[in-house]
Amino acid sequence: MTYCVGMVLDRGLVFMSDTRTNAGVDNISTFRKMTTWEVPGDRALTLMSAGNLATTQAVVSLIDERTKAPELREPGILGAPSMFQVARMVAETLREVIAGHETAGQQADSAFHATLILGGQIAGSPPRLFMIYPEGNFIEAGSDTPFFQIGETKYGRPILVRGHD
Repeated sequence: MTYCVGMVLDRGLVFMSDTRTNAGVDNISTFRKMTTWEVPGDRALTLMSAGNLATTQAVVSLIDERTKAPELREPGILGAPSMFQVARMVAETLREVIAGHETAGQQADSAFHATLILGGQIAGSPPRLFMIYPEGNFIEAGSDTPFFQIGETKYGRPILVRGHD
């Protein structure tokens, strides 16, 4: 039962996530659902995940590996020129992981899906916040939609609207 929220405020971005996963009545585990990358003075990036745990862990691991070996691919998220390009790279990685699982065995409508919230700031640019869907497309938060929630969201919206306003 995941819950993550990212908000755009006048002074920057706020991220919150829980750590609970529920695999049954008597089997509750915890896993970190928020990952951060930083290049001091240049960029700070945060990624939060909800959905299939194997998928989200594979996405984070691939992004991590690609930051350590950028010569194998594009400059990676730590070298991307804009937050839009970071969102595009993360979305492509999510789509790649989901496609790999779907063609490798078990077939299910949404068993391997995950949704991500990505936010951060690159030096010289404003902070930006994106929600990335399992299909690999994404949307950006703005003044009309200043926050995104993923996971078990049914109770959070009224509280967030009051708090944000």
